[in-house]
Amino acid sequence: MILDTLDNAKLYLDAHPRFAKAFDFLRRADLASLPCGTYEIDGKDVYASVQEPSLRPLSSAKLECHRKYIDIQYIISGTETMGWSPLCAIGLPEPFDEGKDVGFAADKPQSLLDVRPGMFAVFFPTDAHAPLIGEGTNRKVVVKVLA
Repeated sequence: MILDTLDNAKLYLDAHPRFAKAFDFLRRADLASLPCGTYEIDGKDVYASVQEPSLRPLSSAKLECHRKYIDIQYIISGTETMGWSPLCAIGLPEPFDEGKDVGFAADKPQSLLDVRPGMFAVFFPTDAHAPLIGEGTNRKVVVKVLA
C-alpha cells in the first residue's frame, strides 16, 4: 500500500511498468471536469473510473481485494477515509468473483487513512482495502492497473 500526493507520483514509477500511464492520466488538466464514467488509458491493462460516490459509515465498510488489478485511488474533492489490512492478515476472501476481480471480507480494517484532495492510495493484490468511508459524497478517480 502507498499513500502520497500526486506531486510525488514520480517516486513510484519504478514500482510497476504501467504506473507512468496511470499517473499521466491523473495529471490531466481537465481531470476535475471529466464526466463520471470509464476511460480507457491502455486497453484493459490500464483504465480509469471517474466517480462521485456516496460515502458510508465505518460500520458499513467492507474490506475488498483484487487479484488481477492494482487500484490507484485519487481524490479530486472531499475527504475519504480508506481502511487497509494486509491480505495475509485476513486471508483471501471467498467466494471471489473472478469476472469482477473482487472478493469481500467481513474483517475490520487494521488501519484507517484519511485521503484528501490531491492524494492517492495504491492498493496492490497483497492489500485489502475498505474504500468510501466518510460522510456525504466526494469526487475521485480509481485507476485500475493490470498487475
